[in-house]
Amino acid sequence: MNDLAPLLTPEGRALLDEVRDTDPAQELAVATRLRREHPAELVSAALGQARLRQRAAAKFGTEDARRMFFTPNGVEQSTRASVAAYRAGRMKEAGVTSVADLCCGIGGDAIALARAGIRVLAVDRDPLTAAVARANAEALGLSELIEVREADVTEVGTAGYDAVFVDPARRGGRGRIFDPEAYSPPLSWAVATALGAPRAALKIAPGIPHEAIPAEAEAEWISDGGDVKEAVLWFGTGAPGAVRATLLPGPRTLLGRGLPDPRVRPVGRYLYEPDGAVIRAHLVAEVAEDVCGGLLDETIAYVTADELCPTPYASAYEITDQLPFNVKKLKALLREREVGTLTVKKRGSAVEPEELRRKVKPQGPNAATVFLTRVAGAPTMLIGAPARPSATAGGPS
Repeated sequence: MNDLAPLLTPEGRALLDEVRDTDPAQELAVATRLRREHPAELVSAALGQARLRQRAAAKFGTEDARRMFFTPNGVEQSTRASVAAYRAGRMKEAGVTSVADLCCGIGGDAIALARAGIRVLAVDRDPLTAAVARANAEALGLSELIEVREADVTEVGTAGYDAVFVDPARRGGRGRIFDPEAYSPPLSWAVATALGAPRAALKIAPGIPHEAIPAEAEAEWISDGGDVKEAVLWFGTGAPGAVRATLLPGPRTLLGRGLPDPRVRPVGRYLYEPDGAVIRAHLVAEVAEDVCGGLLDETIAYVTADELCPTPYASAYEITDQLPFNVKKLKALLREREVGTLTVKKRGSAVEPEELRRKVKPQGPNAATVFLTRVAGAPTMLIGAPARPSATAGGPS
């Protein structure tokens, strides 16, 4: 799709409605039928857009996705609606009334900001992407709050706006970009722009090295439904150097307390698997302190404790067995326990879960979780199940 205009015509919109729920397996038959009455290029564009809308439903929800317009890169790189809404909420709470959204893409963040009542200047240099962002603002009834401008963000003045939001492109022709200075625009430019604004938020990859985070920024890692989605550098919050992990839905936020690394201790009755945002934010020590626990291994982000202390920042498991890594012993134990549903988790192990599952061939009515990890440096298998609050204290066998 190189031109959005045909899809915005009455014929294009009617065609979009007609192909909305087309099963991908039926596309060829549907296209053949529709080309008898419509231009072939328009039919292809409509079917392509329907396909993108179906993919986008996971990020934007079915209702919005059916009204919005997308590009392949836009679906791939846009912010999940729940994350964008959370970020917009933080800006709203800070008193922000206007935002310059630089590198706006298809407009996902601009939409969330506008729905929070914030006026937005949305800028993107790609003509098609800017056209899609404009169409989305109109489709969702937000045109009065969103001005879309096709321009190079490095040439756009942001004076007069309460805040700046920058989402640099982190994908190139060869895929994901890991060097922040290879972002488009580079992180250094985004930081300089942020420092020149009253408030700012920069969306970055969650894998950014902590040493690359400017001292002036508050760093936040965000997960949604257990999946780490992004990191955000906040400027002007009055908390430079602060670190937080935020879990959605909720939100629930864990603030860094500057704790030293937790001690390594023997396996207790409970194992805690911290949320990915907690791990990325280097806040495992905070979780360990909250549950009165320690680490299984100094290099592994699993926490162990003797008591069950439920926390929203980690999943708790009750451990029943601790074994040196040995596939035959694991297979025998699972057969004895009649385990047919086996969840395999690993951290610090080269063994692939599917490979292990094939070797042990679980059968039976019961379920178990096996952790492939290291305990004080030794390859170890820990067997257990999700912890229940009613469980009593004890220790692993």
